[in-house]
Amino acid sequence: MPNRLAAWMLLTLTCPALGWAANPVPDSRLEIPSSFNPVGSGARALGMGGAFIPVADDATAASWNPGGLVQLEKPEISIVGAGLWRTEDNHFALRPEGSHQGDVNATRLNYLSASYPFKALDRNMILSLNYQNLFEFDRDWKFPLHTASGALDTTDQHHYTQDGALYALGLAYAVQITPAFSVGATLNLWDDWFQDNGWQQRYRIDGAGTLGGQSFLLHRDKTEDYAFRGRNANLGFLWQLTSQWTLGGVIKTPFDADIRHRITESYQVQFPEQSGFDVTTDPTTSRQDETLRMPLAYGLGLAYRHNDRLSFAVDLYRTEWSQFSLTGADGVKRSPLSGHPLSDTRLDDTLWVRAGVEYLTITDNYVIPLRAGLFYDPAPADGGHDDFYGLSLGTGLGYQRFIFDLAYQYRWGNHVGTASLPQVGLSQDISEHRLYASLIVHF
Repeated sequence: MPNRLAAWMLLTLTCPALGWAANPVPDSRLEIPSSFNPVGSGARALGMGGAFIPVADDATAASWNPGGLVQLEKPEISIVGAGLWRTEDNHFALRPEGSHQGDVNATRLNYLSASYPFKALDRNMILSLNYQNLFEFDRDWKFPLHTASGALDTTDQHHYTQDGALYALGLAYAVQITPAFSVGATLNLWDDWFQDNGWQQRYRIDGAGTLGGQSFLLHRDKTEDYAFRGRNANLGFLWQLTSQWTLGGVIKTPFDADIRHRITESYQVQFPEQSGFDVTTDPTTSRQDETLRMPLAYGLGLAYRHNDRLSFAVDLYRTEWSQFSLTGADGVKRSPLSGHPLSDTRLDDTLWVRAGVEYLTITDNYVIPLRAGLFYDPAPADGGHDDFYGLSLGTGLGYQRFIFDLAYQYRWGNHVGTASLPQVGLSQDISEHRLYASLIVHF
């Protein structure tokens, strides 16, 4: 058998097990294992389950609802760090030998800001500069797949990793129109400000088997790099309805992000028992420009302040995922989640619901908060959506001009991801733990 034909037979017979064929179009998929709805940042907000649109009274308001920024009375800086521990139990109904558990541990800077309130034209105003980490791509899968078809019998060890993040540098401004009503806006600049703004997917296959009675070894390495650029805005308002009730709203504008997509690929086939049949290729690289349409999102929140110690908040947040699309060089709009043409599938809009409570222990020297929250966090999926749920707890310490907050969040989803890899009948049970820590310093 000619060596080139042997190599292509192996590649075309083994790689389609996960849809990794030579055609790159099916491979162009956007996988966001973290929440698809990262409305805002900060340990205090996350400790309340993310019900923060009608509260928005610290520097993270630029990400939740910039209309709330005018509540800051003193200049301040803030920093938020986050730790992630995720487990994905992956069940392959059509290829049960590949069922496995993927684990990820990661830490990242979640938020960084500097805010300066001032007064002009008899109005309270504020300017704020913010860094916000919005989407995370961490994933690590290792699993075997066995293929027996005609003259081919092989067991391949697959290793799929994904890492990277999307973040924005935000320039925020807010003004108090009346004592009870304020508005604000944040301009988000998505670019390589402090690190690469993008993500990488890497597929590695190491196989061993027989073809026509001849033993072989196979290695395939494919790396896809995505660079992300774009601009959009958060527009928000905060309305003090009464001394106890507050209404907040936010709109996140849709935008077209420029994606630079680079694919690097190589393979090697060895026949230990036959000399002269081995095939090794140098890495080949291809590049293509794509456009990712990020959808419109908007939310409303209502907060009730029972007294100086106890308050409640509820948020509703809708994302129009039906607008979500990836357009390649061929001009065809595809689902970013599967790579299939939009004409062959659909993405449902989602409604995100969060509720939280905060109780403060107040003394002459310090403040100790206790917080809790619940949320429903649906994620888009081809043909519908996946249901995720979560709960959170938080506490902290306020002392003089320092405020330290700590929050724990648990998010889970069962029988999700079923539309992403139909070739293997994928179904996932996901369990995700996050720990947030933030420090705010007033001047």
